[in-house]
Amino acid sequence: MVQIIRKASLPTPDEVAARTRDAAEQARAVAVREPRPAGFPLLFTRHWQLIEPAVAFLHEHSVQRAHTDDTRRTYAEILYDWFETLEQNDIPWESADAVDLVAYRNRMMAQPSPHTGRPYRTTTINHRVRGVLRFYEWAVRTQWLNASPLADKTRDLRLARHQRPTQASHAATHEHSIFILRQYEALPRPLVSEQARELLAELAPPYDLMARWQLYTGLRISELLRLSVNDIGHRRASATLHHAIEVIRKGRKPGHVIAPASLLDETDGYVSGHRFAWLARARRKGRISEHKALFVNARGSPAGKNAYQRAVSQAGLACGFKATTHLLRATFACMLLARLEHLADRGAKINPLIVVKVLLGHEHLDTTDRYLRAVAVDPCVLKDVLDTLLSETGAP
Repeated sequence: MVQIIRKASLPTPDEVAARTRDAAEQARAVAVREPRPAGFPLLFTRHWQLIEPAVAFLHEHSVQRAHTDDTRRTYAEILYDWFETLEQNDIPWESADAVDLVAYRNRMMAQPSPHTGRPYRTTTINHRVRGVLRFYEWAVRTQWLNASPLADKTRDLRLARHQRPTQASHAATHEHSIFILRQYEALPRPLVSEQARELLAELAPPYDLMARWQLYTGLRISELLRLSVNDIGHRRASATLHHAIEVIRKGRKPGHVIAPASLLDETDGYVSGHRFAWLARARRKGRISEHKALFVNARGSPAGKNAYQRAVSQAGLACGFKATTHLLRATFACMLLARLEHLADRGAKINPLIVVKVLLGHEHLDTTDRYLRAVAVDPCVLKDVLDTLLSETGAP
């Protein structure tokens, strides 16, 4: 059985069977020599042999390319599942071909996930298949392999999205690949103003303020959690209604968001109120190390992703609708896009899609275009935006 082990939790040779003790000793020695961060995932065969190409692939994507911990974990889980499947069927990874990948995909279609007990979603299956394809393309490019049918550049493996006029809430997804399942792209259904107000009222600190930041700036959850007190503490005093805040985007790229002055004032109050009190209490109890995280929980620790996501989900259930942290970002995108489209129709010289693309930190315009389609097909969003615009302009 393939083992996926964090560097810090490698077993000692005495903790494994005698017949694999020498291999475990060698694996541990290799791990200790590696200049990789604590928690870096290492993959081993059932005989405790390090799966070197998999680890090298993870190293490039996490250390050299500076991808986030979530991205590294996702790739590690994909490779773990793939190499586990190959080992169970006695297939050398170098010899895997299209038949093996199709069988791997079909197994996920036919069997439920061993972790959740539920059927795999089509998006999950395609995500794992694409991860395997990327690994083999990388292996050929970096000369771990001379060639592989899974890295055949003559086959178009890219995703091409096309909108179907007859599909109100979905855009059809066509894949020019024998491996990828056809799926429909679910468009975001943003919250309307009344739902957003109910959700914020249901959330307790600091999650209510975190949700406001996503609703008012469109930050990703990872970007939100990376905010520090220094990011908002050194801004010029001015009468402007908005301030540009520098953030670290996906892939460690620098970027910025536009935060309303009212949101920053509220954040200042939180820093001098709840945050100060929680950190002071944690220091008194001796359970804190100094950190600059803007959002902390009642124990004085940096707010966690899972706890925040759970709080938003539970608040949505209490309000009678489904809510996710990504939905908050989608709501910002749809509302802003609809307003910018309204201004452009009235003569403003702006490109709404480009503006929203920059503020959301999207790499490709196609990603932003999803929100334009969502606005176009959701009458509730259009009505909500128009009502807000009319009230702001004083129209009857």
